[in-house]
Amino acid sequence: MNMFENYPRKMFLTLCLMGGILVTQAQTARVQVIHNCADNIADSVDVYLNGTLLLDDFAFRTATPFIDAPAGVSLDIDVAPKTSTSVANSIYNLNTTLTAGETYVVVAAGITGLSSTSYSSAPAFELDVYPMGREVADVAGNTDVLVYHGSTDAPPVDVYESRVLNANASNNLVYSDFDGYLELPANDYVLEVRDSIGSVVVASYDAPLQTLGLQDSAITVLASGFLDPSVNGNGPAFGLYAALASGGNLVALPASTARLQVIHNCPDDIADSVDVYLNGNLLLDNFAFRTATPFIDAPAGVTIDIDVAPKTSTSVANSIYNLNTALTSGETYVVVAAGITGLSSTSYSANPAFELDVFAMAREQASTSTNTDILVYHGSTDAPTVDIFESSVLNTTASDDLMYSDFDGYVELPNNDYIVEVRDASGTNVVASYLAPLQTLGLQGAAITVLASGFLDPSVNGNGPAFGLYAALASGGNLVALPVGFVGLDENEGLNVSLYPNPSQGTLYIEGVENYNIVISDLSGKVVKRAYAVNGSLDINDLQSGFYNVAIELDGTVSNVKLVKE
Repeated sequence: MNMFENYPRKMFLTLCLMGGILVTQAQTARVQVIHNCADNIADSVDVYLNGTLLLDDFAFRTATPFIDAPAGVSLDIDVAPKTSTSVANSIYNLNTTLTAGETYVVVAAGITGLSSTSYSSAPAFELDVYPMGREVADVAGNTDVLVYHGSTDAPPVDVYESRVLNANASNNLVYSDFDGYLELPANDYVLEVRDSIGSVVVASYDAPLQTLGLQDSAITVLASGFLDPSVNGNGPAFGLYAALASGGNLVALPASTARLQVIHNCPDDIADSVDVYLNGNLLLDNFAFRTATPFIDAPAGVTIDIDVAPKTSTSVANSIYNLNTALTSGETYVVVAAGITGLSSTSYSANPAFELDVFAMAREQASTSTNTDILVYHGSTDAPTVDIFESSVLNTTASDDLMYSDFDGYVELPNNDYIVEVRDASGTNVVASYLAPLQTLGLQGAAITVLASGFLDPSVNGNGPAFGLYAALASGGNLVALPVGFVGLDENEGLNVSLYPNPSQGTLYIEGVENYNIVISDLSGKVVKRAYAVNGSLDINDLQSGFYNVAIELDGTVSNVKLVKE
């Protein structure tokens, strides 16, 4: 990429002309100019050198490349409005003498005083000069970073690196200060802007030096814009920006983010839907029970407030629950709303307090593309400690002694159809059995959260939602109910029959009747086979592996049995 391609052609020609003139001087220095003045009247400016136009319409948050400038002689650098016609329109003059062979970084900052806009803090416009600048890193493979505090309404700050170094990069940096070069291996970093005592994180940013290919480079990172634009003419917001030695538009360092999914699993009748606020702003309106958000970006590295309020709320002031937390940059989280609010007149047999349970190291897709990764969560308030046992393929315990509000780490499963049994803590008594048709549902490569949800005994819990296992997909939406699993016996108290073997690989036998009509349907309800069976047997080799419903009819009486075809 041409290093000048972001520049207006007129600016490029001017730089070439000045470069051609300046290199004829006996002594030269190298200079880069960075426009970091957030005053609205200075959104772009004209810059003059010794009365000659050097930069025309030089824009906010852009930089020149390093150029040669006369050294050892007195220089006048003037800044004028973008509408200027000559140096006579100058609003600021810097008279200086550069040292031959030295390299300089010059930053335009402050407030001009010429605008009608009111600013909460208005230090005078100035050109701040840093000698001993660098165009490349001192050590090959490193990135050398010069830090400059150029936010007029920001207090003294520390800059802390929290991903790799876990140390202060700059300490007690005040407005208009430079901090000497940091010589960093070209990794990807997280920079936290903290208050001067280092305890409160004001903002957090990713500094992806390796990802941006900045090894061997020297850059200037500037605090730029207003912490509170609302009292500064709604001007540009605070951020960290990098000026490259090649110049051009400053590179915005992205605000640190984490990935977050929220799942509503609170069965309290007063919380059938809720409002969720993030830092006082409405994030989710009428967020319904047994629904989930997709994974979204959320601020990381800074303290955030997540508030839950009734669905009738008008603001965060109506909050019934607050979680004050800080997310880790680059981490992925699943957050489950669970428990009983205590605000309902309904009586509950067990009423653990409403809470947001947080699981870090969550996944949006399976670690292996042929698998389905399952995070298990116990969210049934009146259910005891349980084991989760897979009985059709693995014949093993998937989760052991899972208590209310607990997550169990991801189970990485080949993408088959399974039968999941919820057992008591002894592992011997089956409380409930469910189908987990991962293959049938097309969940290969997916990561999901399976939740125990609702009440084991609705009759003593306000006749609320009944117990079940539900899956939250990474894409969000309504939770997917896992179907009640097969029991191998008549489920409708119709015929006194049993079906075996179940699971079956090819031939079914039915005890209790010899001749019968049979209809086999898949989990979507589609009929896949009709037959009249004789002598109590049926060939099912033509069925694909999976779960089916078998309807057996004799003399007008129908029984329905779940079938697993291997």
